[in-house]
Amino acid sequence: MTKKQRKILYPIILFSGLLLMIWQIKIYRNTIIDIMIPIAIISIVSLIAFVVDFKNYKMTYDKYNGISLIFYSIIQFILSYGFIACSLFTLTNYYLADKESVKKSYLINERSSLPGRKYHRDERKPTFYIDYEGTKKELVFSHKYYDKIELYKSVEFEVREGFLGFDILKNKRLK
Repeated sequence: MTKKQRKILYPIILFSGLLLMIWQIKIYRNTIIDIMIPIAIISIVSLIAFVVDFKNYKMTYDKYNGISLIFYSIIQFILSYGFIACSLFTLTNYYLADKESVKKSYLINERSSLPGRKYHRDERKPTFYIDYEGTKKELVFSHKYYDKIELYKSVEFEVREGFLGFDILKNKRLK
């Protein structure tokens, strides 16, 4: 592969990784999985990509050297290869899950909120924490539920077993 082709390929892979990660975050919020698993996947795949592809990266971006070259390459490999691998893991678990679901209900342990998106910061999204079979899980709801955040006592949802064994929450309802 030529230097010119690699200068096109690296940004494409980077933006693909970022877009997949945005999609994956939405899926992660509805999956019962320890945060250390995605972090480990991102770290291991990024390290392998760094070892395998650093020489090509160095030849492609020869204007950088030393610490700046290492820093930019680590960021590139984390945001591209690491995020793509993590997203594929999470999306595979989610979209290839069992079709059968079981209804469950859990008491809300804690309440908080997240700010809304840009220019809508006042539209706070309520977050509720439940104890899901020994795991503390944060559930994020639409801003329309924020006004009555203190009235809700429990959360009801359907649970499906994911393809890779991590439970998936569907049809969340506040009670």
